[in-house]
Amino acid sequence: MASNPPGQGFQKNHRVAILAELDKEKRRLIQNQSMNNPGASIPLSRPALNKDFRDHAEQQHIAAQQKAALQHAHAHSSGFFITQDSSFGNLILPVLPRLEPE
Repeated sequence: MASNPPGQGFQKNHRVAILAELDKEKRRLIQNQSMNNPGASIPLSRPALNKDFRDHAEQQHIAAQQKAALQHAHAHSSGFFITQDSSFGNLILPVLPRLEPE
């Protein structure tokens, strides 16, 4: 069997000591976190804030899509279109004029 170089045993012991120290620190942080926030690790106000931000971003995205669809429809069609919320997910709706009876 080949013998290990003299410094290799020290390096291995040093790595083990570092890993043990990291594990101890990790356990201490987890314990402190559970003591500070029993039952929840995330404040309840953040999801509402993120939801509001997503809703606002989604509204802006839909408005931009509606504007683009409306411009495209006006450029490529002789009909009239409006932007309106649709039950079927349509961004724009065609408008049919009412004709007076003759």
